[in-house]
Amino acid sequence: MTKPVVAIVGRPNVGKSTIFNRLAGERISIVEDIPGVTRDRIYSSAEWLNFDFNIIDTGGIDIGDEPFIEQIRHQAEIAIEEADVIIFMTNGRDGITASDEEVAKILYRSKKPVVLAVNKVDNPEMRDQIYDFYGLGFGEPFPISGTHGLGLGDMLDAVAAHFPKDLVEDYDDEIIRFSLIGRPNVGKSSLVNAILGEDRVIVSDIAGTTRDAIDTEYQFNGQDYVIIDTAGMRKKGKVYESTEKYSVLRALKAIDRSDVVLVVINAEEGIIEQDKKIAGYAHDAGRAIVIVVNKWDTIHKDEKTMRDFEQKIRDHFLFLDYAPIVFLSAKTKKRMHTLLPMIGLASENHSLRVQTNILNDVIMDAVAMNPTPTSNGSRLKIYYATQVAVKPPAFAIFVNDPELMHFSYERFLENRIRDAFGFEGTPIKIFARSRK
Repeated sequence: MTKPVVAIVGRPNVGKSTIFNRLAGERISIVEDIPGVTRDRIYSSAEWLNFDFNIIDTGGIDIGDEPFIEQIRHQAEIAIEEADVIIFMTNGRDGITASDEEVAKILYRSKKPVVLAVNKVDNPEMRDQIYDFYGLGFGEPFPISGTHGLGLGDMLDAVAAHFPKDLVEDYDDEIIRFSLIGRPNVGKSSLVNAILGEDRVIVSDIAGTTRDAIDTEYQFNGQDYVIIDTAGMRKKGKVYESTEKYSVLRALKAIDRSDVVLVVINAEEGIIEQDKKIAGYAHDAGRAIVIVVNKWDTIHKDEKTMRDFEQKIRDHFLFLDYAPIVFLSAKTKKRMHTLLPMIGLASENHSLRVQTNILNDVIMDAVAMNPTPTSNGSRLKIYYATQVAVKPPAFAIFVNDPELMHFSYERFLENRIRDAFGFEGTPIKIFARSRK
């Protein structure tokens, strides 16, 4: 299911990033401290009550020396294009400013649902000051405090009420859905064409040619696929071209809808920081991942070239040690035959379920090999384990005290599970739970 997108919009200095960080710290999935993942606090997945959604902080855009009014306009344009619902952030201490009115005009013309939030209302006495904000034309203003975390629940209730109701997938579970993500001009569209054997997607050497997500149904060896060609990886315009901080926004919706994500790398350019950011989103979403090194035909090779390039990928993508790597050329079709079987394997492992008794045999053997750690005189005791979910596979391990489950030992158990069952191409999750 595609997650709704919520953007926080407003003039500078109204507290957009403060609210985003407050939500990220209390309502949004925990950001893991995994080596190799560079986080740029512009986007995150969020959860409120029974709703999952993506949230964007437009406050992090680097504008440069453009005129002030153009800054506001650029931020609003990003939100208008990408968001399903917009949180219009204002500052209760300043009242309505001319810049607020400019943002309001742009958002009003967008026809997008807008929830008006009045930030920095830190005490009840200030609530009388919010009534002027009705004049902006977006209905009831919600008084909030980013500093103290007040009023966020009512604001998020109003946001969730605007979420689209038609986000249900149309494809059967047996169909493997995969998307292609990566920086501009790594050859995503060419790769789609090579898979299909025909020019179904316009190919150009101009970065950012693809504008809209394109779903293509495809069958190979009796297996049905849906190819989701991600779009808009870099938008035209000074803001987008200069920062590329929003280069992944269009890809996020495709990731949400995918079983398998192909992280496409340009062999000519090698690996840059943006590749890790894009791959990090797919990893955090729990999708199966295959790393695809495209344009391999352009590289001068000897017997060590592929091995050395693979080691570079492993060094840069430490958090994707489970992801297989495929080297190919969409242009010459060389090694293209290796791609779909690897997608099928990753998808199969992504939905793999193991028997509880066999899982527990593996866990107990692991404990015998490497006894559980102690902390402050207490030793971790593992009673039993069971698989609780697929896509990605998730395992609950019942223990005497979850606090005693150190990250390093959890990683050890994950490695033993992978040794026993494979799970190549898919992340797996382990949760320590109290037997009580």
